[in-house]
Amino acid sequence: MNTYLDAFANAFIGTLDWTWKSILFEVPWYTNYFWGLIAISLFVWGLEIAFPWRKNQSIFRKDFWLDAFYMFFNFFAFSIVISGVYEMLGILFGEFNVTAKSLALINMSNWPAWAQLLVFFVILDFVQWFTHVLLHRYEFLWQFHKVHHSVKEMGFAAHLRYHWMENVLYKPLKTFGVMIIGGFEPEQAYIVHFITIAIGHLNHANVKISWGVFKYIFNNPVMHLYHHAYNLPEGRYGMNYGISLSLWDYIFKTDYVPEDSGTIEIGFKGDDQFPQDFVGQNLFGFVKKSK
Repeated sequence: MNTYLDAFANAFIGTLDWTWKSILFEVPWYTNYFWGLIAISLFVWGLEIAFPWRKNQSIFRKDFWLDAFYMFFNFFAFSIVISGVYEMLGILFGEFNVTAKSLALINMSNWPAWAQLLVFFVILDFVQWFTHVLLHRYEFLWQFHKVHHSVKEMGFAAHLRYHWMENVLYKPLKTFGVMIIGGFEPEQAYIVHFITIAIGHLNHANVKISWGVFKYIFNNPVMHLYHHAYNLPEGRYGMNYGISLSLWDYIFKTDYVPEDSGTIEIGFKGDDQFPQDFVGQNLFGFVKKSK
């Protein structure tokens, strides 16, 4: 037991220390996720201000500050806590001889760096797409995912408004996705990290980007707005599940973009009864089940 507690404490303190050093610019700039998030957020917010898709939407839209808080809570505060839990799980898996090498299906150790990153990006995105489908398909998971869909006006910070339980589900599956790629160098992951954050921010932003023919590959604000649509096609649990890539939706026929005015109502049926505050939203799913 002491081994697990020590692992938790060391990971917790290490992640906290790294975050603090990031704030003080004491880590390499290309791995500074704290200021990287702020820089990407300010850039995409600037696009919203300069080129608004919904011109009647306020710069400080509804729940702007709530979503800003979610950004830092989910990206840093919760990550600091959960890091210790996953360090403990790593020791447990090790005791059963389950390692990244034992699960690897692809050995990329001799591949060029760009190829490793591309495969890493694609596999990770598919894992997230599949997880996203599960969040909509199963009622228990949907109760938690409602937090993300409670957004009533879309903006960049809505990207990271989600229930902390989603981290509990996403992170193990993402870790498994990484483990099947043998020989991947984690030091390169920051490149994919910043790309996915930028795409995610853009997808939720009040800007109109559809990428032309590349819309069949990359997710975009037009497509993702319909993921948040209040009214979905009959019999569907959701549409446009793509995270960074839209191609999974086109492959599995879950794409849905009937028009591109950007004026549709977003949310879900019964969202007028959904908690409006951070604490209430993050208790939701445990203490109340609503249709």
